[in-house]
Amino acid sequence: MDVSLLTWLVTIAVIAGFFVFDFFAHVRTPHAPTLKESGFWSAFYIGIAIIFGLIVVWVWGGTFGGEYFAGYVTEKALSVDNLFVFVIIMASFSVPREYQQKVLLIGIAMALVMRGAFIALGAAAINAYAWVFYLFGAFLIYTAVKLIVDHVKDDDDEGDSRIARLVKRVLPTTDEYHGDRLTVRIDGKRLVTPMLLTLVAIGFADLVFAVDSIPAIYGLTQEAYLVFTANAFALLGLRQLFFLIGGLLDRLVFLSYGLSLILAFIGVKLVLHALHENTLGFINDGEHVKVPEVSTGMSLIVIVGILVITTVASLLKTGGKAQKDPTLED
Repeated sequence: MDVSLLTWLVTIAVIAGFFVFDFFAHVRTPHAPTLKESGFWSAFYIGIAIIFGLIVVWVWGGTFGGEYFAGYVTEKALSVDNLFVFVIIMASFSVPREYQQKVLLIGIAMALVMRGAFIALGAAAINAYAWVFYLFGAFLIYTAVKLIVDHVKDDDDEGDSRIARLVKRVLPTTDEYHGDRLTVRIDGKRLVTPMLLTLVAIGFADLVFAVDSIPAIYGLTQEAYLVFTANAFALLGLRQLFFLIGGLLDRLVFLSYGLSLILAFIGVKLVLHALHENTLGFINDGEHVKVPEVSTGMSLIVIVGILVITTVASLLKTGGKAQKDPTLED
């Protein structure tokens, strides 16, 4: 896949433009978004992601287009799972609803920067060392198991709480919010507000999410441009999705199990690819191993299939009833 520097720069500028637009159009003035507003903009960003995928098909062909869509669907699913942690963080810090949009947008921007760094490191490692696929595959299988264990133990917010407590020990803090300010001066002393603590917790969560998601998408495509754009478009609209399905999140009881299956599937796919491209001397004398490889089309079918099954099963188990949030009423 030949992607020019100009294409990279234009793509990054457009994505950054969406974040700037989002801030000035929706976040700069604190308010709790309505269900209609959240629904419209969620659909808008999903539409933009689909249009971009069609452009990839048109310019670079169906194979790369399929890889993009498989990556986008996977990252979007992982992003929805991330919303569970965001809900926990918001609740633990009692963030006023009118300020949650700003916290989410800043957190999502931090996530994109962190994932960009991981994408660059991942691309460099893959180009230099083909055996890195073994590591990625093993890590994803481990993550799949850990995801189920954490879901059963229900301790996803433990790490975030530790980080927040550490910050409180190091920096003087206030227990009260002062608008959406990160710091405030009281009696001549500069104090950190709970808003900054919330951002620190979300930033830590973003780092963990990046470590999980980047190897996953590299299992679907090795093109850094597709990895970046799939991540970026999956993150765009995540803020609106938070408010749109906030009441539905606690009904998706099997989502973590579905995501663990997806990560395990991609992990196995990576290991098979590593064996097919094997250069390690202690495996088959450094020769390629003849193993079946999973096509992009099959990957997309498996990922979408798992998501549909887990979502339907979750809604059937819970009766499909989401708790209404009065602040979302139009």
